[in-house]
Amino acid sequence: MRARCALPSGAARATTNPLSAQLARRSQACESNGVSGALEPGGAIIMPPFMRGSSPFRIVIVVSLGGVLPAAAWAEEPPCPTRSGQPGTLAAASGGVAASAGAPRAPAPSGGGGIDLSSDRASFGADGKATLEGNVLVRQGEREIRADEVQYDARDTSLSTAGHIDYRDPIVHVSGAGGSYSASAGADFKSAEFDLLQRAARGSAADMRLTPQGVFRLRGVTFTTCPPRDSSWELKANTITLDTRDRIGTGRGARVDFKGVPLVYLPWVSFPLGSERKSGFLFPAIGNTSYGGLQLAVPYYWNIAPNADFTFQPVEYSRAGADLGGDLRFLTHSQRGEIDWNYLPYDGSFHGSRNRVRLTEVAELADDLRLTANAENVSDPFYFENFSLGPEGTSTAFVERRAALTYRGTHWRIDGEAQQFQTIDYTLPVSERPYARVPRIAVSADYGLGAAGLVRYGFDSEVVDFQRPAGAIGVTGWRADLRPTLSLDLTGPGYFVRPALAWRATGYQLDHASPGQPRSPSRKLPVASFDTGLLFERESGSHAKRKLTLEPRILYLEVPYRNQNQLPVFDTALPDLNPVELFRTNRYVGADRVSDANQVSAGITSRLLDARDGRQFLAATIGQTYYFVTPRVTLPGEIPATGKRSDFVAQLALTAFRHWSADVAVQWDPQTQASERAQVNLQYKSANNAVLNLAYRYERSIPLLDTVESGFEQVEASGAWPIRRSWNLFAREVYSLRDHEPLERFAGFEYRACCWRVRLGARRYVSSHVPGAGQDTGVWLQLELAGLASVGSASDASLTEVIRGYAPAEATAFKNQGPLSGVW
Repeated sequence: MRARCALPSGAARATTNPLSAQLARRSQACESNGVSGALEPGGAIIMPPFMRGSSPFRIVIVVSLGGVLPAAAWAEEPPCPTRSGQPGTLAAASGGVAASAGAPRAPAPSGGGGIDLSSDRASFGADGKATLEGNVLVRQGEREIRADEVQYDARDTSLSTAGHIDYRDPIVHVSGAGGSYSASAGADFKSAEFDLLQRAARGSAADMRLTPQGVFRLRGVTFTTCPPRDSSWELKANTITLDTRDRIGTGRGARVDFKGVPLVYLPWVSFPLGSERKSGFLFPAIGNTSYGGLQLAVPYYWNIAPNADFTFQPVEYSRAGADLGGDLRFLTHSQRGEIDWNYLPYDGSFHGSRNRVRLTEVAELADDLRLTANAENVSDPFYFENFSLGPEGTSTAFVERRAALTYRGTHWRIDGEAQQFQTIDYTLPVSERPYARVPRIAVSADYGLGAAGLVRYGFDSEVVDFQRPAGAIGVTGWRADLRPTLSLDLTGPGYFVRPALAWRATGYQLDHASPGQPRSPSRKLPVASFDTGLLFERESGSHAKRKLTLEPRILYLEVPYRNQNQLPVFDTALPDLNPVELFRTNRYVGADRVSDANQVSAGITSRLLDARDGRQFLAATIGQTYYFVTPRVTLPGEIPATGKRSDFVAQLALTAFRHWSADVAVQWDPQTQASERAQVNLQYKSANNAVLNLAYRYERSIPLLDTVESGFEQVEASGAWPIRRSWNLFAREVYSLRDHEPLERFAGFEYRACCWRVRLGARRYVSSHVPGAGQDTGVWLQLELAGLASVGSASDASLTEVIRGYAPAEATAFKNQGPLSGVW
C-alpha cells in the first residue's frame, strides 16, 4: 500500500489534482499508514511501505522554486598567491553611493529547475511543517545548503536551522551557527564565516543575509584577502553590503587594521568585488621631499563612463601648501586623450601660485587622416626641480607644445603642424633655445616604376615659419626646402645596390637679420650617392646549429661645397656619430646646413645567429668615413675637421649567455688617439627576476665653442636582488668621475607576503641645473593590501626607470583605475 502526501504548489515531478475530495481521501490514506501530513493543493510525494515508521531512511523532495536561492557572482580573479585582472579601487566618503559606470551585471551561477532536499530522517506535522534530520542537503542547480537538522515549512516554503549550516555555490561558501531561508526574503545566517571563492577573499559576520537578488547584507563584519590563519590586514565594519550583481561592496563604520594596528578610519567605504573601475575615494598617499616637506594625498576617482574617467588628486605639502591636481581620460571610436594638471594656489616656499598642465590626444579623422596633440606648460622654470621625484627634473630642458595634422596615402604624405617649446633650463643662453615652428608644412611623395619598383622617384619639401617669444633677440623668418630625388633599388639574395641623385634647394625670408646678413639668402646644390652592401652567411658550430654572417656596406657620397655662413641656424645640429649616421647623406640634422662631401663611408657587421629561430647571440659593427676632400661646411662655433678620416665607430652586443648580456659603443679619434665617446653596459638577469647592472659613460667636450661646460664621465651601478622568498633589495648609484661627486643615490627594500607588500626607499639626487647648487632627498613608503588598496606612491614605475631591465613581479594590489573600454 502507498501513501501520497501533499507538498507546496509548484512541486516538480508532482501528481497534481485540484479536487478537494480526492485530497481529503489522500489525507486519510496518509494517516492510516502512520505518517502525518498536511494536504494542500499541489503535488505529492510517493512513499513506499518500507519507509514508514521511525526506522532511518533517505528521503528526497524535489521542489521547483524558480531560482529563489540567490548566489554571488563577480569577475574571476585567481586565488592568492597568484593574482591577476584589471585594477580595482577602494573608495571612501562621508556619504553617498559609489557607482560603477557602465559595468554589466554579473551572471549568477546556474540555479534554475527544482530544489532537491535529502536527509537521513524526516517527519511531517499536520500544520504543514516537516523536520529533516541527519546529513540534510538542499540543492538547486549549482547551489547547495548542508545542515544537521532543517525545519521546513510547506506553507511559505521556508527552511530554518538552529545548528550548523553550510551554503555553497561556485562563487561563495558560507558557514554559520544557524540560519533560515524563505522564497521571499532569501537566506539569513548567524555567526557566519564566508569565502569569496573566485576573489580569494574571506571574512566573518555576526549576522548575514543573502537576498533573492544576490545581495549580501552583513553586520559586525571582518573582511580580508589573506589566506586562512593569516589576518595580516582586515577591513572591519559595522555593516557591509556585497552586491554581487553590480560587483560592489559598501560598508559603514569601517576601519582598516594592519598587523592589529588601525591604519585608517572610514565612516563609509566602498570597494569593488571584481575588475570594474568604480567611483570613490582612493587610499591616501604619503611621502616626503626636501622642498615640499611631508605630503599627504587623498585622491578621488570618478568613473564617468566606460570610456571616460577623472581622478582628482589633491596633495597637501607641509611647506608648499595645497596642490589641486587632476587627471581626465577619454576614449571614443575615433579619438583618445588625457589631460592632467597640478595647481598650487599659493606655494609658501615660492611665495606665489604654481601650476603644470599637459594634454595628449590622438584623433583619427578619416582612414588616412590623423590629428595629434601633445602640449605641456609649467608656471616657472623651477617647477620640475621642486616637484620631481628624481634627477629627471634637472634633465628636462624644454617642454613641448605640438599639434599636427597628418595625411598618409599610398604615395603621398602631408604634415601640417604647430610647435612651440617652453625653456626649463634657464642656464641655456638664448641662442641655444629652440625656435617655435608655427606653422610647419611638409609634403613628400614616393613612386616606383615597374612591378618591383626598380626605379623610384619622389620629393621631400618643407615650409616653416621660425619664431621666438616676443622681446627675444635673434633672427626669425621663413624657410622653404625642396629635395626631388631619383634612385634605383636593385635588391637580390645577399646584396643591394641603391644609386641616387637629388637636388636640394633652400630659401629664406628673414626678419631681424644681423647687420650685413641678407634678408633672402638661398642655397642650391646636387647630392649624388651610391649605397651598396653584401650579405655572406655560413654555418657554424657543431651540427650547423649556428649561422655566422658578414655584412659589408659602402656608401659613396658627393656634394659640392656651398658657402652657407650667411644662412641662419634655426633647427640644425650635429648628432652623435654612430653606425647609422655614417650612412646618411648629410652629417647634419636639419635643413640649415648641408655638408659638402667627397667621401666613402665603409662599415662591416658580423652576427652570430641561431640557425633554427634566428635568435642573435653576437653582433659587432665597425665603420669609418674616408674624406677625399675634407669637409668645409660648419655650424657656428664648430671646430672644422682637419683630417682625412672621421672617427672610428664601433658597437658590440653580446647576448650569447643565458643570464649575462653586454653592450659596448665607442667613438675613437685616430688623430688624437683618444675616445670621443664611450659607453659600456653589463647586465646580469636571473630567472627569479634578479638584476644587476654596471655601466660606464664617457663623452669628451663637444667640439663647439660652448658657453656651458660640456662632456661627462660617469659610472653607474644598480640592481634589484631577491633575498629568500619574500625580501627584495633595490639600489642604484650614479657617480660623476669628472666632478668627484654622486649624482644620484637610491636604496630601498621590499617585503612581499601573500596578501600584502611593503616598500621603503630613499633617493638623493642633484636637484638643480646650476652646478654645485645642492641635492634633494626624497623618501617614500608604500603599503599594498591585496585586492583592496595601495598606500603610498606607485613605486613600480620609479623602479623600472632607475633600474635597467627590472620587471616588477605581479603586484599584490591594484595600483590604478584600469584601462578605458571602447572602440579604438
